Amino acid sequence: MKRSTTPRRGSGGSDGKRGETGRPAAARHPAPRRESNARRPDRHLFGGHAAAAALANPERTCRRLWCTDTGIDLVSDALAAARAGGRKPPSPEIVERGALDRLVPPGAVHQGVVVEVDPLPPVSLDDIGRAASVRDRATVVVLDQVTDPHNIGAILRSAAAFGGLAVVVTDRHTPEITGTLARSASGAVEHVPLVRVTNLARALGTLKDWGLTVAGLAEDAATPVGALASPARAAIVLGAEGRGLRRLTRQTCDVLVHLPTAGPIRSLNVSNAAAVALFARVKDEA
Repeated sequence: MKRSTTPRRGSGGSDGKRGETGRPAAARHPAPRRESNARRPDRHLFGGHAAAAALANPERTCRRLWCTDTGIDLVSDALAAARAGGRKPPSPEIVERGALDRLVPPGAVHQGVVVEVDPLPPVSLDDIGRAASVRDRATVVVLDQVTDPHNIGAILRSAAAFGGLAVVVTDRHTPEITGTLARSASGAVEHVPLVRVTNLARALGTLKDWGLTVAGLAEDAATPVGALASPARAAIVLGAEGRGLRRLTRQTCDVLVHLPTAGPIRSLNVSNAAAVALFARVKDEA
């Protein structure tokens, strides 16, 4: 990776045309045929925010775009921006809603938009370390066996909102970037890399080597989460709901912090806890 303040990934796009009215040209097409690999990870992204972010991302290769008559409005600005930037996104193919229902998981809300994409090239932990090392402040989120794709997507969204550099996960226990995860992230998968590692304790050691302070969230910690505002570069570690941080993960952290809850419910969903911790890093900058 180039020495940069932001990790970069590949680029690409595919052909498309623009109508005379300024709205993306769209022809009505027969229902897309579901191939044997239609559900493979990161192949079909759906929902207005996720699809628009993928189409607007110069580092993402988008192959095909299916929309309903109303769904096309959710991505028209992204298509126009891509063309204005000299790229060639796919031309929208207008189909019936039922055709899109067959391309997404049962019950998924696609909002009338599905885009077929190539996976983003992986980003390594050292890529993240290098990017952090040239920033005045940097924050990385680390998840210790958090498995729910909705939680991971929501954490990616919070990381994007509060300037997080990356979200690090264990490869063995973490789902791939599916359409469900990408929709939960509301477009954040195009901005915040999801970095997969095989050994979390070793990964935390690598982040320390790059100068990051590793802080784990634990209910029994003595230090409040506000302490996260101090380190210039920090990695915030969150464990799975119920079990929390594993023993070795806790031992590897430089400091443990807690959320100072005061109500009848003393714990938060892991994605909400991540948002609070990320806010603690930037609240003094507002």
